[in-house]
Amino acid sequence: MLTPLDDSPWHQIADTFDHVATSDPRFFDRLWFAASDPAGSGTLQFTLGVYQNMNVVDGGFVVIHEGKQHNVRASRRLRPRYEIDVPPLAIEVVEPMQHLHLGVAPGAHGIAAELDWHAVLEPEEEPQHFGRRSGRVLEDYKRMDQIGTCRGWFDVGHGRVALDDWWACRDHSWGVRERVGIDEPVTDEAPARPAGSFFAFLFYSTGDVANGVGGHVQVAGAPGRPTSTSVRIARRDGAGTPIVGATVAVAAEFSDAGRPRRIRRGRFTLGGTGAGTTIEVEALGSAIAMPGLGYGGYDDGLGLGVYRGVAHVEHDVWDVTHPAEVVLGDGSTARPVHRIQPVRVTQHGPDGTSEGTGSLTFIAEGDLADLGVAIL
Repeated sequence: MLTPLDDSPWHQIADTFDHVATSDPRFFDRLWFAASDPAGSGTLQFTLGVYQNMNVVDGGFVVIHEGKQHNVRASRRLRPRYEIDVPPLAIEVVEPMQHLHLGVAPGAHGIAAELDWHAVLEPEEEPQHFGRRSGRVLEDYKRMDQIGTCRGWFDVGHGRVALDDWWACRDHSWGVRERVGIDEPVTDEAPARPAGSFFAFLFYSTGDVANGVGGHVQVAGAPGRPTSTSVRIARRDGAGTPIVGATVAVAAEFSDAGRPRRIRRGRFTLGGTGAGTTIEVEALGSAIAMPGLGYGGYDDGLGLGVYRGVAHVEHDVWDVTHPAEVVLGDGSTARPVHRIQPVRVTQHGPDGTSEGTGSLTFIAEGDLADLGVAIL
């Protein structure tokens, strides 16, 4: 099927743009945005993903305001309309890599928003993510990360709330990932379940153009497996050489003794190419419970990339005033594993100390010593 994209000279395969180079149903292309008030009054996220081989576009918008997480999740049939939207959500690329407009049209879901995301740093390209088991590709995808600011307004039914240069970040990832759109096929005996796993992903920036830094630190591992890291930290004025490929030691303090753990504060100590640099983080307001955005969520519990008909919209409001427990719309309580915490950031390094804001995913399941996570 021809689309407006086909009137360009950028084809990658001998077919129209409504096809991708693999028939794997898990192929996805997803944009994700986050923004937080540096003063701690609130935070929001916006995402939209396309699944060519599932014929699906889905997305979500969440905002935490006065202790409540307001969620809207949407899905639609992809073909024949190749637009970057899934009503009521839409993205307009005003200037690639620099300015994107995010919109949430009003409706029965009770949320509206008009947001402009502007870049502060150039995008960073992560190393390719690739994994295979028993001859089958588990993941093969690329991701870019970027720091920015967000301006505009949102309304959750009590009037417009203005965003005055909230700190912001985004990523854009595409390729094949596990558990997207379909259940994973069984191709061998189930591998032994690891005794635990650890994942930390920090986006942040500090200071201003004259003295600040920004970038990301990503650490993942499990007992008995090598720890994988992705680090890129650069001066905001473009001077000097960015820190790339550093080793990372992690320490954390948690909000309570419950599981899954919720981080209160933490420290990332860089080694190797980043020797002499330490990044301290402290929770800033409530953490977003990611099922509200659709990650492992939706009312059917099937998560992202699933076909839900020609058009589908759902919404709910959760209480997130407790640092770890979430009170759902039906009054029940949950402790979601996947949450993303706005954080205050302080970086100490060879160029001095600077302060700023960040977005931290932090999941540590199992014995912390085995995971290589120290206790603050």
